[in-house]
Order: sequence, then C-alpha cells, then structure tokens
Amino acid sequence: MKKPSTSKDLYVADIPFEAEEEELQKLFALCGKVRSIHMVTDAKTGLFKGCAFVHMTTAAEAKDAINTLDGVSLHKRIISVTEALPRKATAPATKPEPEKPQRSRRPPRRRK
Repeated sequence: MKKPSTSKDLYVADIPFEAEEEELQKLFALCGKVRSIHMVTDAKTGLFKGCAFVHMTTAAEAKDAINTLDGVSLHKRIISVTEALPRKATAPATKPEPEKPQRSRRPPRRRK
C-alpha cells in the first residue's frame, strides 16, 4: 500500500523559457499559499533551464496543485507538475589528501 504524500515541494517541468517567476507565483497561488519558487538556471551561462521547484505551505495545497495544474498550458506549452524527490544526501566537503610521492620500481643500485 502506498504511503500518503506529505511533501510540500513540487517539481515543475517543461516551463516555457520566456516564463517569469511572477507568472508561476500567480499560477500556483490558485491552489494555495506559495512559500518559495526556485527557477533552475545553468551554472555556466545563467540561462533558465525550463524547470522549477515550488514550495507550498501545506501538503494538501501541494497535492491540489498537482491535481489542478499538471497538464496546464502556459505560453502554449504544457507544464508537468509532480512531487519533488527528496534531495540526495551529499558527503561533507573534505580536503583531498596530498598524493604521496611514487616510489621507483627499481631498487637502488648498490655501490661496489
């Protein structure tokens, strides 16, 4: 039996590149209070990648947003709204250990 969803975070895909954060805010506000929106951008170019994370106030509002907005047309493009997957745990950043000098494979020469 599937566990009921308690996530307030949504993943929105296939967003038109010309869409703005305010438009998403207004769209998702139809289903409840939006706590935050993160529009994903390319790290090198800074350009919008066409997807976003929307954080709703309650899980019920998030579920309503999925049921209501999944498949809605925005700027003549059908958006996809799903529950966001939990973030992967990342290992804490550690300093790489300096490499040890390589030993030569040949034993040192003996002097006579």
